[in-house]
Amino acid sequence: MKNLLEIYARKKRDIAAIERVLEESVYSDHSLLREASVHLLKAGGKRIRPVFVLLSGEFGTYRLDTMQNVAVPLELIHMATLVHDDVIDDADTRRGQLTVRAKWDNRIAMYTGDYIFAKALGVVTRIPNPAVHQIMSKAIVEMCIGEMEQIRFFFETEQTIRDYLLRIKRKTALLIAISCQLGAMASGAPDRVSNRLYAFGYNVGMAFQIRDDILDLTGTEKQIGKPPGSDIKQGNITLPVLLALRQPELKDKLLAELARIHELDGQTDVSRFLGYIRGSDAIRQADALSQAYIDKAIAALETLPDMQAKKDLVEVAHFIGNRSY
Repeated sequence: MKNLLEIYARKKRDIAAIERVLEESVYSDHSLLREASVHLLKAGGKRIRPVFVLLSGEFGTYRLDTMQNVAVPLELIHMATLVHDDVIDDADTRRGQLTVRAKWDNRIAMYTGDYIFAKALGVVTRIPNPAVHQIMSKAIVEMCIGEMEQIRFFFETEQTIRDYLLRIKRKTALLIAISCQLGAMASGAPDRVSNRLYAFGYNVGMAFQIRDDILDLTGTEKQIGKPPGSDIKQGNITLPVLLALRQPELKDKLLAELARIHELDGQTDVSRFLGYIRGSDAIRQADALSQAYIDKAIAALETLPDMQAKKDLVEVAHFIGNRSY
């Protein structure tokens, strides 16, 4: 954690500049749109994607104004997906704050998400490289497919681990992967460098989401900023659950609990379900896969030049692999 804070401190000025541009980008003369967008922005977040853009940009000719034009739209895209996610999930809190849908309503949340998406497209037009636009638009399409697949698989206990991995690739890993790739591309780094950074970001992103899914089952509300078990209440069956369902002594108990949760549309206590998962070996197995992705991410950096940004990327990867919030 100390090393992560040092990385953020080293990039403090540039992160602050990105924060200012984010706020300028979501500004609207329409008071409700402005209020809802700023509410989401002020809820904060780790700004992991902008940090990946900035660090990857150091492998080429680093210019803050260029990096901003990549980091800001990527973070806006991420923010827009969060607003839409909260509508789908009926979520009242995120990071301990009221969601846009909870503070206003679902309609306001959906239009706020659409508005932020549109603002992201406006910022990215400042980048003259059409390849950047193509990569970003393709990623948004894949993210939408990932969200649709998540809905399709709600309460589907016969889904495979491969189904799950493909879904989180689209939902989470892809945006982190292109944050690294586009940061390098925008700085004029060679293709071999941007390709390595894409591989790094993809593997870190997979670990990030697996860790998120573990924390939803094992964390406290104070740690994760929302009630534990939120995923299963909506029917989102994640890796630890799939692994636990493979354990003969647990399978019938878990299936009975899932049927009950489904029948009650998630409006029920899930502590017994969480107890079964926490008492199984599934958490350790999921954690091992997360760590394997972190190891692959760090290996992807091996051929890159030895410089501070490379060391910082390794530190961020370790943080993601071990995070508890």
